[in-house]
Amino acid sequence: MSNTYFNFINGEWVPSKTNETYASINPAKTDEIVGFFQQSNEEDVELAIQASENAFLKWSRTAAPKRGDVIFNLIQLLESNKEELAVIITKEVGKSLREAHGEVRKTIEAMKQFSGEATRLTGETIPSQDNGIFGYTIREPLGVVGVIAPYNFPLGIGIWKIAPAIIAGNTVVFKPASNTSLISVKIMELFEEAGVPAGVINMVTGPGGVIGSAIGNHPKIKAVSFTGSTDVGLALGKAVTTRGAKMQAEMGGKNPSIILEDANIDETVENLVISGFLDNGQRCTGTSRVIVLKSIAKELIEKLVKRAEKLVIADGFTENVDNGPVIDEGQLNTYLHYVHSAIDEGATLEYGGKRLTDDGKDKGYFVLPTIFSNVTKEMTINREEIFGPVMGITIVDTYEEAIELANDNEFGLSSTIYTNDMNKAFHFIREIESGVTHVNIPSNYFENQYPFGGKKASSIGPREQGSTALDFWTEYKTVYIKA
Repeated sequence: MSNTYFNFINGEWVPSKTNETYASINPAKTDEIVGFFQQSNEEDVELAIQASENAFLKWSRTAAPKRGDVIFNLIQLLESNKEELAVIITKEVGKSLREAHGEVRKTIEAMKQFSGEATRLTGETIPSQDNGIFGYTIREPLGVVGVIAPYNFPLGIGIWKIAPAIIAGNTVVFKPASNTSLISVKIMELFEEAGVPAGVINMVTGPGGVIGSAIGNHPKIKAVSFTGSTDVGLALGKAVTTRGAKMQAEMGGKNPSIILEDANIDETVENLVISGFLDNGQRCTGTSRVIVLKSIAKELIEKLVKRAEKLVIADGFTENVDNGPVIDEGQLNTYLHYVHSAIDEGATLEYGGKRLTDDGKDKGYFVLPTIFSNVTKEMTINREEIFGPVMGITIVDTYEEAIELANDNEFGLSSTIYTNDMNKAFHFIREIESGVTHVNIPSNYFENQYPFGGKKASSIGPREQGSTALDFWTEYKTVYIKA
């Protein structure tokens, strides 16, 4: 018997005004319901906003270091609950337990970074032209803000957004992805136990089109931080910015990896597997475009196929498993759609390209990691984000052609070059149109102390994480004093 979970508003667990629920399903065993959650509507969002507004004055006037203490407490709670958190992530997202543990570890690392930001909420003292005037700036919170998180890193991204928002003194209305609602319930429990006062963080579950729209269009929401698809992010961003609020969006990616003749092929193949296939490619920074020089293309393809064949696809709790299922039926169908599209457009299927149904996998959304060669720049598989374990390989004659092709895309999130030629590596760093880039490292590599975000259609607004994490969540006040 599955439990029914409620919205978290003003420090209490409350049912939605609709009295309706939806199920979160284990993607590895679709007959297993993880839990039932509130199918909320605009009235529920209104209640959450009201609770946030009521809590804002007291929370914003709480000393910033004391707000930071909450995040410090959260670190200890994440550590003591890491096994339970990893299990929930694997059940809801489908990723391997190993990768789920990695998400928990990265979340803890992020909180170690953010907890110290409360003592670095600094302004400037600036000399005035008038000797009798003392001038300086301070940073103040915005008010009630919205956080809309995706399913692929439900613990990490949800907390990465909420933590700097509340450290800055804001109060939050949180809308998690519907298919990862249970881990989001746990997030609320952890924040409450860490000492967040009632009303500072409120969670409303339900359909994105309803809840996300209500958050984006509400005049009392002063800022929205969103991670998800580009189409949704751009529409939401228009609604938010049109009414003068702040918008931060981390959206799609079609991340290229360029491989030159002097690259270490064996290490490169391992990095491509990590960045393109693990977590079923459900990473915004994952490699989906491989651009390789003709002289080494055959060797790379052969080794990449052999490595892909060794990946273990099974329930995420299986020992030594590499990938579990994709998140849901919609993502399964998206994967199959792009596989068929690539074949129809003339790409060569080197490996994969199908759903797995053996050994009980028919009860889940299991797919093979997939490699296509002879991909051209006009093909759909080269231009559109799949968010699945599908890698398209394009063969080029020169480095110059490779970098031109890498930039020929609407997205600009992450990128990588594999080479031992540092002149070309630094040229690549200067010329590549992406917000994050790498040399001889998987395209999804990141550390929380560095800013994160993309260019072009991959991002809106200031960067997340690192030294810039608080920029989005604060506004400056300039002060002039004459005694």
